[in-house]
Amino acid sequence: MRASRIARRIASYAWAAPNTVLGLIAGLVVLALGGRVRVVCGTLECSGGWLGTFVSSRPTSFPFGAITLGHVIVGVSASCLDAVRPHERVHVAQYEAWGPLFLPAYLASSLWQLVHRRDVYRDNFFEKQACARFTDAARWNPGQTS
Repeated sequence: MRASRIARRIASYAWAAPNTVLGLIAGLVVLALGGRVRVVCGTLECSGGWLGTFVSSRPTSFPFGAITLGHVIVGVSASCLDAVRPHERVHVAQYEAWGPLFLPAYLASSLWQLVHRRDVYRDNFFEKQACARFTDAARWNPGQTS
């Protein structure tokens, strides 16, 4: 039983690997610009540094707190990652399920929302799934930086 669980875990990492490579590249950029990296529950979390400060200080209609790419989560700060971790962990599970098809499917869902004059982020199938599984919805704010 244990061997099959380990095999499934390895397979999920392998299936998400193309997206994780993109996340590792983003993580290296964060690290090169003074950010920090930590491993939390089998996921690499990268945050802070010049890039985190820059992104969090920009006024925008789409507040950015964190983004998940495979098994890498990039956030503006460690405290932001702490706050949005349950939401981002749902995205990790989505990458494990969809593998290299996740990003095209996510984009397709956003385009579908755009065509139907809905919010491309909030109405995105994958975001709705992540928000529905987030148990403390009142605390979650995608633009939270503190």
